[in-house]
Formats: sequence, structure tokens, C-alpha cells
Amino acid sequence: MKLKIYQIDAFTSEVFKGNPAAVCPLDEWIDDGLMQKIAFENNLSETAFFVKRGDVYEIRWFTPLVEVNLCGHATLASAFVIFGFLDEKSDSIRLHSHRSGDLRVQRQGDRLTLDFPAYDVTPTPPDARLAKAIGRMPLQIWETQGDKVLMLFENESDVAGIMPDFPLLAEVPVDQVIVTAGGDSCDFVSRMFAPRIGIPEDPVTGAIHCSLTPFWAERLGKTELVARQISQRGGQLYCELAGDRVRIGGSAVLYLKGEIHV
Repeated sequence: MKLKIYQIDAFTSEVFKGNPAAVCPLDEWIDDGLMQKIAFENNLSETAFFVKRGDVYEIRWFTPLVEVNLCGHATLASAFVIFGFLDEKSDSIRLHSHRSGDLRVQRQGDRLTLDFPAYDVTPTPPDARLAKAIGRMPLQIWETQGDKVLMLFENESDVAGIMPDFPLLAEVPVDQVIVTAGGDSCDFVSRMFAPRIGIPEDPVTGAIHCSLTPFWAERLGKTELVARQISQRGGQLYCELAGDRVRIGGSAVLYLKGEIHV
């Protein structure tokens, strides 16, 4: 079997920055185990697979270890492939995930904007083991959709200086740990760690902004925000809260296209 594969750097306009995602367009769904093996072989934070059904693209996302409920940067990367290489004429595409429902991506010049659900956060008591694994005590902790926690810090330098103990963090029963603070040159910054699901640090994570956008919109009193994920690669996101939805915009660039032989 031969499958097309693209590697796209998402939430950036420069190759080697943003978050790399693998994208595999399929004519029909292949075995789940094979998709997981391909994601493991790619060894990127996510590999996206999609199948077109009429005017809707069914989409799924895999880390090297597990299938996940929602992935922003790999959805952005998939849209980049659909618009750029699959002869999509429309400037808006509909996607559907059996785990997270209906999604949309709008093309506006060089920017692609995701239309995703907005997620609430719920305060949770301090967790000494989590704080030890992160290496800093946050101001407060919240739980949010998808087995994630959000940790608020005082300033951008606190977030930038975090050096997690990854083996210890992998023992904490939480899939994703988001750390965030107000930004020096943007509205807010973040980083995301997920060693429990095979991602020590994700370079740029669109899906966490389903929680971060309403969180910071309420704190800052505005619905349009500019965010930066301050990983080593880094990336910029343009976020908007629109009722029970969030819009997350960014650019993408092609790094690789090829063929998988399995």
C-alpha cells in the first residue's frame, strides 16, 4: 500500500518553526493499528488522517502513542494540504471528528482560521506533585476539557523558565499540562507538556486555545487576542471568542511531501 504524506509546519510562516504535523489524505479509512504505527514512525506530536465524504472531511489525530480527541495544529496543517494540494475551490471547509464534533477552517489570504468549540475551566485544589514536576508553584490551577490542567503564573518569564521533570510529570494522571501567563508583547503566552501521551513539550498547540481563549478573554475583558506559544520553536496564534466557539488563526508552510510504503 502506498499513502501520500505531507509534513507541514503550522502556526508559522517559516519552515523549522511552529509545530510540525504529518498529514495523510486517505481514500478510505485504514486499520486503526496501522494509523497508530504510522504516527509512531513519524514521531511527531500528531499525525492527521482524513477521508472526504461528500463536502465534509472526516478527520482523526494520533500522537506517537494514542489517538487524541482534538488537535489544532494538525487540523490547520490538514486544511493547508486540502487547500493547497487537493484542488479545493472553496475558501471554507467542513470537517468532522467522531470525538469532537463539527469543525470548520476558513481561508483568508495566507491565514487559516479554525472554528473550534470553546471549553470552560474549573478551579481545582493545588497539587504538590504536579507543582514539583513542573518545578514552580502556580498562582492557581484549573481543570479543563480533555484531561487537561491549566496552571496560571505571574509573568511571561516564569513560563519561559519552566524546566519540567518529565519522568515525574509522566506519572501525574493528567494528559496535558498547560502553563500560561500574560504576555510581554502579546495578550498571553503558554507552553504545553504531555509526556504521558508521548509529547514531552508540544511546540504550538491549537487545541489548548479552546480553553485559553475564553480564560483570557474573561480576564482581559476582550474577545480578540494575540497569543504566543513560547516553546523553543515558537508560534503565534490569533484568537477570538465567539459565544460557545473559538476562532484560532495562523499560517502554515510546507516542509515535505512524499509517499509511505506499508
